[in-house]
Amino acid sequence: MTTKKYTITNLLDVARKGDTPPPCDSTLQVYADYAENGVAKGRWEVAPLFINGNGVAMGGFLSAAADIMMAYAIASSLNDQQSFASINLQTTFHRPVFQGVVEIEARVERLGKSVAYLVAELTQDGKKVASAVSSVMIMNA
Repeated sequence: MTTKKYTITNLLDVARKGDTPPPCDSTLQVYADYAENGVAKGRWEVAPLFINGNGVAMGGFLSAAADIMMAYAIASSLNDQQSFASINLQTTFHRPVFQGVVEIEARVERLGKSVAYLVAELTQDGKKVASAVSSVMIMNA
């Protein structure tokens, strides 16, 4: 089985044109709706399979959803000759997440020559459920 390599252009086409997202997005049911000028917006459809034994979404899934949306935010800030990878991800959980839709907004806070700093906020039913901060290493192709 061959896995398609997603470039910055491919990620932006997913958000802008509805192209096929990477497998991790589909598996986690995260959908990018917007990615422009260092800001990305999307949603995570929290299905029963993401719910833990306490009846709430497992925190690692929230972190992964934030990381996915931050990828779209950084992709909208770079050129086609650059690539990126997360080097650090810190998530703070504010309240439990239940089955339903979580809105995610990610943005580039600072863009340096080799490292970018991003933040993401996750909300459900109008209440902040988690926030994430990530350092992303920018690698020139």
